Amino acid sequence: MSAFAYPVALDLTGRPCLVVGGGTIAERKVAGLVGAGARVTVVSPSLSPELMRLATDGRFTWWPHAYAGGDVAGFFLVMVATDDGAVNGEVAAEARARGALVNCADDPGRCDFILPAVLRRGPVTVAVSTGGASPTMARLVREEIEALLPDDCGALAEVVAGARRVLRARGVSVGADGWRNAVDAELRGLVAAGRAADAQTRLLERLGG
Repeated sequence: MSAFAYPVALDLTGRPCLVVGGGTIAERKVAGLVGAGARVTVVSPSLSPELMRLATDGRFTWWPHAYAGGDVAGFFLVMVATDDGAVNGEVAAEARARGALVNCADDPGRCDFILPAVLRRGPVTVAVSTGGASPTMARLVREEIEALLPDDCGALAEVVAGARRVLRARGVSVGADGWRNAVDAELRGLVAAGRAADAQTRLLERLGG
């Protein structure tokens, strides 16, 4: 079995996460963590203009110094994004020793996890990974999926989620086949037309809610 073969979606809400580095690669990592609701700290002597803007807006905490031993203490997840291989190795080793999950940019051998190519449509997330073998290939596959996935997929997911909450509150259980049959072309058409409320009402009727 290849490396990184167990895909998961982490709930990072309120979790302390560290990014070591302040350049372009760190920008992407910080943006993803902040978007996931993590409590982000960045260690770097300097920041890119975009990271400086985010820091000024209070989106993360900035420790304006070079990485020092002990900086990883207390963090759940650590992302390393410097251009110094020795520093990257030191951070990754200490983070692992302290039990933190580690991602080291462009160095799968020092990673506990890698970041897939991601496509989002509202609550729907599609992640594509090649196990670190070819990030370019992962991006190409993501782009192909993006061309196929309807723009209203996220809105449809919201409708289905809303109906599921109502059914659970009423004690109604529906199997996978029931959901599959109920979410048909007619229902998708209502969502595509911007009639989400009508779609949810129709869905509940079909599912006995």
